[in-house]
Amino acid sequence: MVIGLTGGIASGKSTVSRMLADLGAVLIDADKIARKVVEPGQPAWQQIKEVFGEEVLKADGRLDRAKLAKIIFHDPEQRRRLNGIVHPAIRKKMLEEKEAALNRGQDLIVMDIPLLFESELEHMVDKILVVYVPQEVQIQRLMERDQIDRDYALQKIGSQMPLETKKEKGHAYIDNSGSRDETRAQLVRILQEWGINSKR
Repeated sequence: MVIGLTGGIASGKSTVSRMLADLGAVLIDADKIARKVVEPGQPAWQQIKEVFGEEVLKADGRLDRAKLAKIIFHDPEQRRRLNGIVHPAIRKKMLEEKEAALNRGQDLIVMDIPLLFESELEHMVDKILVVYVPQEVQIQRLMERDQIDRDYALQKIGSQMPLETKKEKGHAYIDNSGSRDETRAQLVRILQEWGINSKR
């Protein structure tokens, strides 16, 4: 089975993905792949260099993310162009890794995709598991984690699809506002309901 794992900022998705790995799942992490596909020499890196120019590169040839972020932040057209380069490269690599895991006979593959719904990638997975916390918990955790004030935390949370919406759209959700043991118990129960016997 291929599970799509998603959530929101500061919902604790990485905690759940680590638990899944401990239970024997193969993890395919969209964020890690996003970093890989723009490494020097990769096709997406080449395209970014051609479209945005050498000024978005550091002296060692790596992307200057801060400069690139500044360019696309206020310019939706430039953001669209960057996404048009990066997103297909990420999807291609994720699908390659998924196929490789299936060919090795792996029976539980987890695709960790923060923007699964926003990017309309539901077709890439069999089931969608949402890591959920009530908004007030999300705000407090984000303020503590990033050392930011409430207004900025609300702004960051507001830039994503609400967790309440994601919770409704997924096949199941884990309420991650309690203890780690409570989260793990919910995870194991959901996997059992889906016919997956975890390895540990």
